[in-house]
Order: sequence, then structure tokens, then C-alpha cells
Amino acid sequence: MVKSVYIIMPVKDSLQTAEQAIRAITASGYTLCVYDDYSLPENAARLDELQQELGIEIIHLRERIDHPSPNYRWVLMDAQRKAIEQDQDLVIVESDVIVRTDTIDRLIKGKESRAERRIGMVAAVTTDEQGAINFPYEYAQRIHADGACKKRFSFCCTLLTKEFLKTYDFAQLDPSKNWYDVHISHKALQMGFDNILQVSNPVLHKPHSSRPWKQLKYTNPLLYYWRKWSQRRDKI
Repeated sequence: MVKSVYIIMPVKDSLQTAEQAIRAITASGYTLCVYDDYSLPENAARLDELQQELGIEIIHLRERIDHPSPNYRWVLMDAQRKAIEQDQDLVIVESDVIVRTDTIDRLIKGKESRAERRIGMVAAVTTDEQGAINFPYEYAQRIHADGACKKRFSFCCTLLTKEFLKTYDFAQLDPSKNWYDVHISHKALQMGFDNILQVSNPVLHKPHSSRPWKQLKYTNPLLYYWRKWSQRRDKI
């Protein structure tokens, strides 16, 4: 298959889920670049084994930068630069998301079918193992058709068009933050792009597999927000 998109996956441990996510992408006929964000040595070694087996690219951030995880800003800047150099759209699939064999094809078609419009992002909706829409797209339960959406988007499984990448430089992202999906999706709207949420293109989402402490958001929200505030974690 002609590589028409540049696909990346940030990984931080949680290798059982991450390996599922990686294999799902390669099974769909694509390859990808995995950014290993300071995983434990044994998990980094397993990623190297998958590189040999599947032909994916692995970038170990500990070999590139001296900054503790999370390093999403660096990953986004590096991926943006490479996508622009190759004149490609960028697809981000997070390591707790399992795509279907046609997921990425449908993201691409979601952009191509709207050639008359200025598209910034195209996102697949997330579901649980029973097929019910789950975090972060619970609001999509009220949406019955694919289309432009002005609510916040996630990077769970999302295509960022090369047109948008060439318009907004990720070097402008606030280095004091940890996560940027909400900010970037709002920025695309502010710059006159449409963001398309594909309700008919579901992916399996196992939220926060790589950062288990964030499960407190659902089981003990008061403790979650206390830790987030007191420990300056999970800054969006």
C-alpha cells in the first residue's frame, strides 16, 4: 500500500495493550513510527523486537532528549516536521486504542470526500468492548451522522491534515503543559478549519492504560483532581 499518511503512536509502558495497538495498525496494511517515551528497559526491549518483526520504526526518546515523560510536545513537533517534509497527513493513534482494518482508510476518505472544505482534523469515535461510545467522545452519543463538530477532539485516533500542519506550528505549544489535543482541536476551529468526527468509524479505546493513576477520574474523582492539582499532573 502506498504510504499516503505518516502514522505515529506514543508509547509509555503498558506493553500488552500497546502491542495490540501496534499489531492492529500493521494488520491494516500500514506501518508506523512508535515514540517510546521512557518506557521501562524491558518494555523498550520488547519494542525493539517488534521493530524487527513488523518493520515499524522505534524512536526511544531517552536517546534523543533529556526530559522526563510525558514528552508529547516534542513528539508532536517531530512528527509535524516529518509529515510536512514528506507532504503527508499525520495520523496519531494512541497506545490504548485498537483500530480496525479499515479505520485509517476511512479517516483518509473522510478528508478526501470533503475536498471542497478546509479540513483540519478527522477523528474516529471511541468505544468500549461492548461497542458503546466511551471517553473522550461521550457527547457523540447524541450525534447520528459523521460531520463537522465544534466540540473538543482527542488524539485517540485522529488524522491531522497536512494543510492544517502547515498552518499551525506546534513549536508554539505551551511547554508547561502535558497534553495538547484539546488545545490543537480548538486551534483548528479558530483558524477556520472544520473538524470531522466519524461516528460510523469506531475504534476500541482502553482509557489510560499507560497511566493507571488516571483511572481515579472515574473511580474517585475527588482524589484524581486533588492529585492533578497538588502534584501538577495531567496539565492540559
